[in-house]
Amino acid sequence: MGSARGIVAGVLATGLLALTPTQTATAHRTPPGDPSVITQWNQIGVATIAADNVAVPPAAPRKQGIEVYLYLAFMHTAMYNAVVGIEGGYRPYHFDARAPRHASSQAAAVAAAHRVLVTYSPEQQATLDTAYATSLAAIPDGEAKTRGLAYGELAAATLVAQRAHDGRNAPILFTKTPAPGTWRPTPPTMTPFSAPWLGYVTPLALRRGAQFDPGPAPALTSRRYTRDFLEVKSLGRLDSTTRTEAMTETARFYAGNPVVQFTLGLVDQAQSRHLDLVESARLFAAVHMSLADASIAVWWTKHHYGIWRPITAVRLADTDGNPGTSAELDWTPSVIPTPPYPDYVSAYNGVMGAYTRALQDTLGTRHLALTLTSTMFPAPDSRHTRFYDTGGEARQEVIDARVWLGLHFRFADTAGARMGQRVATYTLGHNFQAVDDDDDHHGHHGHHRR
Repeated sequence: MGSARGIVAGVLATGLLALTPTQTATAHRTPPGDPSVITQWNQIGVATIAADNVAVPPAAPRKQGIEVYLYLAFMHTAMYNAVVGIEGGYRPYHFDARAPRHASSQAAAVAAAHRVLVTYSPEQQATLDTAYATSLAAIPDGEAKTRGLAYGELAAATLVAQRAHDGRNAPILFTKTPAPGTWRPTPPTMTPFSAPWLGYVTPLALRRGAQFDPGPAPALTSRRYTRDFLEVKSLGRLDSTTRTEAMTETARFYAGNPVVQFTLGLVDQAQSRHLDLVESARLFAAVHMSLADASIAVWWTKHHYGIWRPITAVRLADTDGNPGTSAELDWTPSVIPTPPYPDYVSAYNGVMGAYTRALQDTLGTRHLALTLTSTMFPAPDSRHTRFYDTGGEARQEVIDARVWLGLHFRFADTAGARMGQRVATYTLGHNFQAVDDDDDHHGHHGHHRR
């Protein structure tokens, strides 16, 4: 599998997470600092966590799948606190340490990101130290740099301490007895429920994972269930004669890695909108906090209700008590295998709902001009990117795609998208608020205005 350092370098070299010319250490910097430090360390964070998943043996619990958002949220929240603690403009997140005068917020951001990643991915320290040195080489030596580094370390240490006993990796299992409508491991791998503890982690913004409980899924004998069953059985099957080529392309587009997809979309938003360091730190923190809490809310719902996947529902339809459904023992989803966790609610739709709503609320516009990429269609394939004017357009495609993939009932998709949006709206309504320059509530010395 290669060394962790080689894996990180390989991820960065793929072009999926490559640094653009405007993000290099030689980029022009203007006070309060180079905003590209946020995008650089986002990409370093993604690559670090990706490497954690294959390092053998891991020095810390592996971060698999959707819980990646949790660790990126930790990093970006610490960076946000470090930056706005110095520059002002917005309220920090549960952090009120007074910033030293004339501290470099760029140096503070680097220190915060590095410290959080080293804490949670200790096996990657050598690679992270190299990235840290490269980032700091772009900042002039002096008291401002020294003070900024110390303040960034404090921001990170505070966040890490707050998250010390938050329920990550708790010994929680899925124990529901298999029955009609109940999830169980699916072919071909028959893998147990992945990370069931995630739904019970203390959220960053929400009060608890169950805060936006969508209620139970439609009953197996209901008209809604019957309609959605027949739809996914027909359109989501491997050998479907009703799914068009355009549907298949949309399904494949949303069968790839959403972490890479969201990373590149965020970088594009920050750069195309020419966000400064403060606004970039706020955007990345707000989006990732929304993604993390949406993941927790989705996983709570999956674990609590434990609804079976279409592959199980179709193959065992003769047990569901519904005369409108019929079993098909060899039914298989269209593009990729079914992931190892329950249907309701859809995780991809949950995080897309959170992502698009957080972008909209943070940027203050419905017109996102959002470009998304797919790891299923690598560049230069023309199908590699899709453009959306609004978040609603992207959300609708994901709702459709996950049905056409044969992975979800439509009711799980729509409920997931709704949940993600509610999480993001709550997150932005309770965090990342603007403050006046003369508001000394947190003791900032900054001068930044929105």
